[in-house]
Amino acid sequence: MNIPARTQAAPVHLQAVTKRYAPKGPAAVDRVTLSFEAGCLTTLLGPSGCGKTTTLRMIAGLEKVSEGRILIGDDDVTRLPATQRDVSMVFQSYALFPHLRVTENVRYGLEVSRLPREVVEQRTQEVLRLMGLQALGARYPHELSGGQQQRVAVARALVLEPRVLLFDEPLSNLDAKLRRHVRQEIRELQRTLGLTAIYVTHDQEEALAVSDTIVVMNNAVVAQAGTPRELHERPATRFVADFIGEANVLPAQVGAAVDEERVRVQVGASSLVLPGRAPAGERRHVAIRPGRVRLHAPGTGEAPAGTLLGTVRRASYLGETMEYVITTDLGDVLVASPDTQIALEPGTGVAVELPPAAVVLLQD
Repeated sequence: MNIPARTQAAPVHLQAVTKRYAPKGPAAVDRVTLSFEAGCLTTLLGPSGCGKTTTLRMIAGLEKVSEGRILIGDDDVTRLPATQRDVSMVFQSYALFPHLRVTENVRYGLEVSRLPREVVEQRTQEVLRLMGLQALGARYPHELSGGQQQRVAVARALVLEPRVLLFDEPLSNLDAKLRRHVRQEIRELQRTLGLTAIYVTHDQEEALAVSDTIVVMNNAVVAQAGTPRELHERPATRFVADFIGEANVLPAQVGAAVDEERVRVQVGASSLVLPGRAPAGERRHVAIRPGRVRLHAPGTGEAPAGTLLGTVRRASYLGETMEYVITTDLGDVLVASPDTQIALEPGTGVAVELPPAAVVLLQD
């Protein structure tokens, strides 16, 4: 599908955008400043009520901005109606017209725009081929599977050749296996066409799988933004560490600075040198992923100095890994061990090693 220059993918900029549903009420979105890069897929991720869908709807023009500005490319669209923003949205419910066939659903937006009939037909057939829907053109929505309905919804948005494509929880109505397949289709399509896409979900696995950048929102503000790898490996806060995958969050005390970029941190018996800066004596938390924790059981060699001593409370075989819950003086530590040949029984005493390269000093 050829995207003409007039609808080339555009960046989106939010400048201190706020949304209140009542003049003196709480902010549903609170002074959010963000940039969505052209040609990339950015996901707004967070729990229900965090402000992600409201942010998407303000970009679409479906909600009015209380304060701040929204720019698409160089155009200030803050006060423009949805029909003048050159964006398309794929809704959670698909929002297909039940009385129209697939082909009629896809070309509906073009017909409303009163384009020449030959242009409407050319673009419609082009996007039906792109989405693999040629054979389904004569069917009604109720005659389609959930995955097929989703592809029709995407086709209807794409046919308008928008500068920005918006997705609002597009896979929430699909089963787990189909979600995985459809999210791959969406990602491949976005990359192939070089679309600017903004994608809303509460599913962290989905966000990690499809995104160039993830923006984690909580309580109406941005908690952290970065690549999937950055957010998973270097979360900034306890909320992000807990929300992006599994994490062990343990209490710690900051010691003396080692240099301008590193500080010594005491985590139980472990004295670790970690990237970051914080006042000496301050109580903080650190995070480490279960797969990065090392276990030393009796008979497996001497554990390094400074490990945490604990006892296996629970052991679960998960096929590719053994999952352990280890009780320590700092609380329970979750461990995902790749060694499935040896299962440690509950009650076994172990030493828990926290490799410094895998430990993150959190801001709160």
